[in-house]
Order: sequence, then C-alpha cells, then structure tokens
Amino acid sequence: MSIGHTLLGLLEAGPRHGYDLKRAFDEKFGHDRPLHYGQVYSTMSRLLKNGLVEVDGTESGAGPERKRYAITDAGITDVEQWLAEPEKPEPYLQSTLYTKVVLALLTGRSADTLLDTQRAEHLRLMRILTDRKRGGDLADQLICDHALFHLEADLRWLELTAARLDRLATEIRR
Repeated sequence: MSIGHTLLGLLEAGPRHGYDLKRAFDEKFGHDRPLHYGQVYSTMSRLLKNGLVEVDGTESGAGPERKRYAITDAGITDVEQWLAEPEKPEPYLQSTLYTKVVLALLTGRSADTLLDTQRAEHLRLMRILTDRKRGGDLADQLICDHALFHLEADLRWLELTAARLDRLATEIRR
C-alpha cells in the first residue's frame, strides 16, 4: 500500500492535521497495521517537498505547532494517476512457506509436521477473520474477504504440497 497516495486521497475531502490523517488512515485502512505518527509526519514532509501538499495553516497550542495540510492540484493529479494504474499481481513465487518445506526436507526434519502446523495456523486466522467479517461494516467485510481468499489459496497449496512431499523429497535429494 502506498501510504503517501492514501494520505493524499484522504486529503481530497479537505485540509487536515497530521493527527486527523493518522486517525482516518487507521480507521479505514490500518486495523491490523496502524500508522505511527512518525510515518505520517515523514510522509507529509516528503509530499510537501514534492509539491503534492501545502501547509494550509498552523495552530499553536500547549505543544508544538500543528500544521494543517491541503492537497495541491499536482497531488490530485498524482492520486488520479495512481488509482488508474493496475497493481502488479504478487504471485509469491518464492514464499517463506516453500523455503521452509524445502529446508525441512533437506535437513531431514518433518515437512508433514511443518505443513500441519501451518495449516492449523491458517485455519485459526481464518476463524478470527470470519468472526471479524460478521461484525464489520462493508469495508471491513471486503478486506476480510480479500485476506480469506488468500488464506484459502494457501491452504490449497498446503494440501497439494502434502500430497507431493515424497516426490519432492526425492527430487530435492538428487
């Protein structure tokens, strides 16, 4: 996810302080990975330097000055271009799971146990996401569906790999 583009998109609704941007980001996109304040302010600094945002005002209070940021025309154009570009599909051709299976086989450890443990962890996370989906709004349901579909694909791969372990072990030992 492009944090910069996401923050720019949030600014299209109107000027905001860094704190408001962080809160909006976390509410809409950061359920599992909230932004750190440092990420917000370093990203806003970069966007300011690149002319994609401008300071719309500052307020002084008990702490440091609070800057209110607004998106520029160049920022709007940048978001439009980013939204129009398709994302590169991530095929996970060399995943950590694959590496663990091969290393287990190469070192004489049980790849079956590894696959069973991983299957249990996938199923545990799928139950959590299914519960979250039931109680969530439409946006939360969509993000949970996305994750669930990826986990289902991983489970299919785990099953296929388990069925081919003997053959894979023979090929790896050659």
